[in-house]
Amino acid sequence: MLTDAAVRKAAPRDKPYKLADAMGLYLYVLPTGVKSWRMKYRHEGKEGRLTFGLYPDVKIGEARERRDSARRQLRDGVDPAHAKRLRSAGADVAAVNPFEDVARAWHALNAPRWDKDHAARVLRSFEVDVFPTLGRFSIDAITSPMILKTLREVEKRAAIDTARRLRQRMSAVFIFGLSSGFNTTDPAAIVLGAMAPLLPFKRQVAIVDIDGARKLLDDVEAMPASPVTKLALRLLALTAVRPGEVRGAAWGEFEGLGGNKPVWRIPGNRMKPVDGHKIEHVVPLSRQAVDVVEAVRTLTGKGPLLFPNARWAHKPMSENAIGYLLNRAGYYGRHVPHGWRSTFSTVMNERAERMERSGDRAIIDLMLAHVPPGTIEKLYNRSAYQPRRREIAQEWGDLLMDGKRAGHTLIDGPRRHN
Repeated sequence: MLTDAAVRKAAPRDKPYKLADAMGLYLYVLPTGVKSWRMKYRHEGKEGRLTFGLYPDVKIGEARERRDSARRQLRDGVDPAHAKRLRSAGADVAAVNPFEDVARAWHALNAPRWDKDHAARVLRSFEVDVFPTLGRFSIDAITSPMILKTLREVEKRAAIDTARRLRQRMSAVFIFGLSSGFNTTDPAAIVLGAMAPLLPFKRQVAIVDIDGARKLLDDVEAMPASPVTKLALRLLALTAVRPGEVRGAAWGEFEGLGGNKPVWRIPGNRMKPVDGHKIEHVVPLSRQAVDVVEAVRTLTGKGPLLFPNARWAHKPMSENAIGYLLNRAGYYGRHVPHGWRSTFSTVMNERAERMERSGDRAIIDLMLAHVPPGTIEKLYNRSAYQPRRREIAQEWGDLLMDGKRAGHTLIDGPRRHN
């Protein structure tokens, strides 16, 4: 590293020369004796140079401070030379058309045509993941590396799908800015190819151990989300029915909730057909499942469905609602809504084997409404073995919900705002 004495004694030569300091900073000495502080750097694969001022007007300590400031800009994905040009032109990167202001204007323009919850989620995603790092920069000063760095932080949460939706929203803001004359490019458009790839999707990918299943519920139920969606996920986990059967669950299908033999009687027209037949499926309910039903009644009990659409009470919730909640909690590629059937089957079959209850395998299949094609007569016996089915349902409820809070506590949990 240079000393002030070495800088002071640097004599002119026949040709310009450099005296290196550290981290790209150097003193440039001309044959005329003029000395200036400069910095060499690379940004987006291209070499760049900055001039910090003449010596002795700018001392070595101040030159190093300016170098460190430029390095911080590079770390944030900002080309310091570009930022300097903007400032010279009177366009302070932190004052002219800040990204946050433009993004909020874009959101205000589009929010009236969106569902209220969706509009809140979009704005919250910017407030949580974008504005803290990019909001203060002029929209025209933001580069692709800055955007990619921001999205990388989202990807680190295993929220790859969320990161990709966020990129789309940022790109929409830049397009809005282009139309408004605030910026000249859309740097979010080209980062897609550098983002983490979506994991291979398997239709029934699932966590199949009880500890992992409990943790999954803890993780998902801690997320800011609609309590109706959380309760739907819990009922899905406890009953191991198909996701569509939960989404379309109607109040009239539940019987005996106040007694000792509560059931959910799913009509045949909502069941998956086997050999062309759609037969009613009777699901014995554990205490924990009844608790979920009673909790959601306080939210949606005045309508026909347990889990209605956020916009239309007479229609089921979106088929993507539960899956999106799992993805946002970091379970993309690890567990899907349909996966609870695999979780239940694996855990309870392994338990039956350990306890030498070989007869439970067929009963567990019956609880999953699994009937091999070509066995029509078994279609009409789905209510068989109810006492043992009820015992297994309660065992599963006790295992899965060990240490979990009652269903009504989810109502007051963190709401969906992102």
